[in-house]
Amino acid sequence: MASGMASHIVGYPRMGPKRELKFALESFWDGKSSAEDLKKVAADLRSSIWKQMADVGIKYIPSNTFAYYDQVLDTTAMLGAVPPRYGWNGGEIGFDVYFSMARGNASVPAMEMTKWFDTNYHYIVPELGPDVNFSYASHKAVDEYKEAKALGVDTVPVLVGPVSYLLLSKPAKGVEKSFSLLSLLPKILVIYKEVISELKAAGASWIQLDEPLLVRDLDAHQLQAFTDAYAELESTFSGLNVVVETYFADVTPEAYKTLVSLKGVTGFGFDLVRGTKTLDLIKGGFPSGKYLFAGVVDGRNIWANDLASSLATLEGLESIVGKDKLVVSTSCSLLHTAVDLVNETKLDDEIKSWLAFAAQKVVEVNALAKALGGQKDEAFFSANAAAQASRKSSPRVNNEAVQKAAAGLKGSDHRRATNVSARLDAQQKKLNLPILPTTTIGSFPQTVELRRVRREYKAKKISEEEYVKAIKEEISKVVKLQEELDIDVLVHGEPERNDMVEYFGEQLSGFAFTVNGWVQSYGSRCVKPPIIYGDVSRPNPMTVFWSSAAQSMTSRPMKGMLTGPVTILNWSFVRNDQPRHETCYQIALAIKDEVEDLEKAGINVIQIDEAALREGLPLRKSEHEFYLKWAVHSFRITNVGVQDTTQIHTHMCYSHFNDIIHSIIDMDADVITIENSRSDEKLLSVFREGVKYGAGIGPGVYDIHSPRIPPTEEIADRIRKMLAVLESHVLWVNPDCGLKTRKYAEVQPALSNMVAAAKLLRQELASAK
Repeated sequence: MASGMASHIVGYPRMGPKRELKFALESFWDGKSSAEDLKKVAADLRSSIWKQMADVGIKYIPSNTFAYYDQVLDTTAMLGAVPPRYGWNGGEIGFDVYFSMARGNASVPAMEMTKWFDTNYHYIVPELGPDVNFSYASHKAVDEYKEAKALGVDTVPVLVGPVSYLLLSKPAKGVEKSFSLLSLLPKILVIYKEVISELKAAGASWIQLDEPLLVRDLDAHQLQAFTDAYAELESTFSGLNVVVETYFADVTPEAYKTLVSLKGVTGFGFDLVRGTKTLDLIKGGFPSGKYLFAGVVDGRNIWANDLASSLATLEGLESIVGKDKLVVSTSCSLLHTAVDLVNETKLDDEIKSWLAFAAQKVVEVNALAKALGGQKDEAFFSANAAAQASRKSSPRVNNEAVQKAAAGLKGSDHRRATNVSARLDAQQKKLNLPILPTTTIGSFPQTVELRRVRREYKAKKISEEEYVKAIKEEISKVVKLQEELDIDVLVHGEPERNDMVEYFGEQLSGFAFTVNGWVQSYGSRCVKPPIIYGDVSRPNPMTVFWSSAAQSMTSRPMKGMLTGPVTILNWSFVRNDQPRHETCYQIALAIKDEVEDLEKAGINVIQIDEAALREGLPLRKSEHEFYLKWAVHSFRITNVGVQDTTQIHTHMCYSHFNDIIHSIIDMDADVITIENSRSDEKLLSVFREGVKYGAGIGPGVYDIHSPRIPPTEEIADRIRKMLAVLESHVLWVNPDCGLKTRKYAEVQPALSNMVAAAKLLRQELASAK
């Protein structure tokens, strides 16, 4: 590789261009295929990824970024940090223990799962304490390096850095909350030294340590931990080149100073897409003789890179760090983007020309590196410039009426006129619900037959009449089941929806859709984010037909089910040519039209999911207030026009909510259902600390991401814990999240136990009076 032409990829999608790994995982979990079958699919995918990057000309190709569940769980396995409940007795960790930690099993629940920084990806949270006996228990990093080497590809093994790993962990159950996770650093560094030594012995010349926690607000003690850790590892690094990667945001001046002073480190990687202020820090001083891995190609979005702009940035950096020390890179792992634009057969040519998926981003990285080395592909750069110009001038992007309506939102905070206590009284008179009302979050299992019906309708193999008949039959089945279970507020099960965001995006203007633009969310769960390319509006009602049909099948209240504007925004690939909050306000106005049409159709309970509100919270505290202000405002816009008797629900899941509880209250929803059980009921601690919540609230009573069926008494015990900190007249009983990923054989008994637990607690409350 010629001087000044080095290129690097931080990480790559694992699922495969057609979700091959997803199907292999689910087949293995269902007992339909063997561990060897799963490993073969994974090995084939890894091989094709490495060869693809090598063929393009990437110099620094990552390995050990291919996880069967997630990279933090891989690190937990590497360190042998298995909680005792999984019955692991030492030795190399196999699939049984690994997947039990991730998904639970028949006898024990899974470990907590939470969002990976501000993405829609998730990780399994390590549970640590002073008594954990760390041991080198998974040799995956070394095995994958050797596997690539045998294929003729020399890779850069990637490890989650030791300090970030500890800061992403939590004290295990029974360990004092005040326990210092960083006190475990000396113990885990022993294992890191073993792994790094093995990688060196196997022939690795570079390794990559991901320390994304460096973009957070860190105190002096936490920053010192980085200094101490790398000083301890310095002798082990001898003979190796080490790059420390950061991503998702700027690093603070204090973190930058700590990072570039780390012992034994050869290079530093920065996100220069979301971390534009970091450029000023680099310009202010970069250590002589060190490599700069410049993340100028966006790993989190699908827009084609503005190559001319990126090249100008790189040329400016080249004068600071030197030609032979500048490496062109992605801003973060490409895990967060779709795999390959080649597989998109239905996107029109104009929109397609504006896009770049992971495979195209690899080409962009290499094209920039070659241009920097004096081998600019003029035709490639010229086509890119034409696409950039086309996007800016396209009439498809701008809608004057939408822009005018969004501009008209200024000057009001869009609050309902009556306070929540009075609204709840009015709603109770209309709905006549029992104490501790039961409900579910929205979706019911998506059966093979149901998916077949939707697939055939999309392919025009069945008529609209046949499709509507099949979906109505499914809704009727779901309604009947809920009535038999004696659930109080029903849902229609969402059989017409493959994905909660995609469904709405397909019916809103300004959105485009992919055929294979899948992105991993967790485990085998993949989502297909819509692409918001232009101004957003709602041409026609989206859910009124199905919600009205469902309500006509029962005398019980039927929830209208919508996805909120902030979640649609955060779970889409969002246009990068205007501020995110402006796009969010446009979506909020579209959802407002739908809410008011549902109310007119006689739907008295409307749920507007904001599952991803917390996920979008900026990583830097100084930016929290502005984000929460416009995000919460967007939610209130959606339902400001409804009557007091219309009950507005919202739902949130799989994030840490305690630090934004006051913003959640400020959303002014009548009822919030919120994930609670999988995160060890951390949510309840905020109420124990004295936060008063006057609206209805349903902290989840069981984890739906595990196949385990919780017994009635376990759920009843959870409800008792809730009643210790919440008033009985505001408490709802519901699962953590929607049920689409589960099977009916799991859902039916779990919901039956949930209703039985609610009835048991009603009796206890009545007898206590």
